[in-house]
Amino acid sequence: MVLSKNSGGHRGMQESMYSVIALVFILVACVELCDAAAAIDVYRLIQYDMSGSAYGSRFAVLNHHAASLHFPPGADLSRAVLIIPLRELNITFVREYINQKKPLGGLLFLLPDIFSFENGGNKQVHEKEKLKNLLAELEQLLIHANIPYPVYFAFENDEIDTVLVDIKKNDAIGQPATATTGGYKLVIPTPEPKKVASPTITNIQGWLSGLKVDGDTNQLPTIAIVASYDTFGAAPALSVGSDSNGSGVVALLEIARLFSLLYSNPKTRGRYNLLFGLTSGGPYNYNGTQKWLRSFDQRLRESIDYAICLNSIGSWDNELWIHVSKPPENAYIKQIFEGFSNVAEELHIKVGLKHKKINISNPRVTWEHEQFSRLRVTAATLSEISTAPELLQGTGGLFDSRQFVNETAITRGVKLVAESLARHIYGHQGKNVQIFADGGSLAVNPAYIQSWLDLLSQTPRVAPFLSKNDPFVMALKKELADHTDEVNMQHEVLEGVFTFYDSTSARLNIYQVASVTFDLLLLLVLGSYLIVLFSFLVITTRGLDDLISLFRRPPSRKVKTA
Repeated sequence: MVLSKNSGGHRGMQESMYSVIALVFILVACVELCDAAAAIDVYRLIQYDMSGSAYGSRFAVLNHHAASLHFPPGADLSRAVLIIPLRELNITFVREYINQKKPLGGLLFLLPDIFSFENGGNKQVHEKEKLKNLLAELEQLLIHANIPYPVYFAFENDEIDTVLVDIKKNDAIGQPATATTGGYKLVIPTPEPKKVASPTITNIQGWLSGLKVDGDTNQLPTIAIVASYDTFGAAPALSVGSDSNGSGVVALLEIARLFSLLYSNPKTRGRYNLLFGLTSGGPYNYNGTQKWLRSFDQRLRESIDYAICLNSIGSWDNELWIHVSKPPENAYIKQIFEGFSNVAEELHIKVGLKHKKINISNPRVTWEHEQFSRLRVTAATLSEISTAPELLQGTGGLFDSRQFVNETAITRGVKLVAESLARHIYGHQGKNVQIFADGGSLAVNPAYIQSWLDLLSQTPRVAPFLSKNDPFVMALKKELADHTDEVNMQHEVLEGVFTFYDSTSARLNIYQVASVTFDLLLLLVLGSYLIVLFSFLVITTRGLDDLISLFRRPPSRKVKTA
């Protein structure tokens, strides 16, 4: 009985000891004592490969301390995330860090809420334009660089601003956040990016049949109105492309609506077929347009009188450009340009002509009409842009937001195109006849333009991240079907030299962490308290001898030899 009692007592003491040890381990595990300071949505810099070369941000997981641009000279930033508000951006500094491949834990760019300014004073307009140009320069730098760490974008808000003030304060006094000093830690526990397998592009086509004379077996001529709807930008989850090319899409839909009213009545139906095309793959040498055109049979292709491609017509003042591949002396080009010029003069709009010869052997396609020209189809692009953009430039980036697009400019562009087409279709060239006059039943509808522009300005449309049945794609199809006939969709795999990676957005958790010095001090205090508490419990329940026996060396178990 005594033996049983003693072994039971030892077992109880061991259980108490194990409980205390477990408690100590829990405290050690939690010793960092973090308080969640903020949690915000962030948007990752695009990651892609082009011709086997890597571009963009190559990582997504983030778990480093935060730092500001006020970090002390010589500071080790290899495990720090620099938080850089766009207002404070030094583009030379960022370019130097990226080009020289200096070690960095990550970058977080804070985009201002300046795009939602309610007042439009001259100072604010100037500031908007300044930030827009700065953001455009930053975007081009980032998308053409191979960056071996996570890069994210976020919008300024009160939470992140408060955190940034504290970080700047610590950096200014020479105490940047480290494991030793504490500070703020940025954590994004997201899976590493994976390749987007077989990204699809979807073209949408609508048709308005012209009026045929009884007994006429000849095919009617066709005019094509085309706009590319997808975008490309530094942050795919933010690439809405309000101007490029949301404005072109809106204009196409309104032109389709206007001509559907004319073509619904046999008395006003023209003797031209109208083909409307909403194409994808625009930023990638208009890959979708190429596939769409190659799906035409030869008879349809030969019936196209000419094609008008709409590109970025939402932020111009008084001048638009018609870009062509055929020489200006070409009879068809002269006819198109004269038709647009006559209407433009009546609308007090200036229209210029830009000729750029294409090189069939060069895969680079700068304007959508060039895909038509490569198949010997007369075509032109109407745009506010006077010079051909570089690859992946001006394709709906971060700076291309709703606040920089003027629906009045789109309305004027729609009038120009619709009147020019109508005069060509109905043989009114050179006549001062307004078919789509303001106030009439065929007037351009600004409310319709505004509603679709608002929708496009809230919808990221980077093609590799749009599925075949994406709600936005289906909405475009439905809208085109409301105004045209024989609407169909063409799904193709995006071909070429591009490979894309997923993980375009995430949730950033910002923790305020205590310093190691504080952690050690706290651990020492807690450990001392637990030792005293344990000793007190053992003495009061079992006596001093039992406490001493815990630390006494156990007797040797060696057997004595005879």
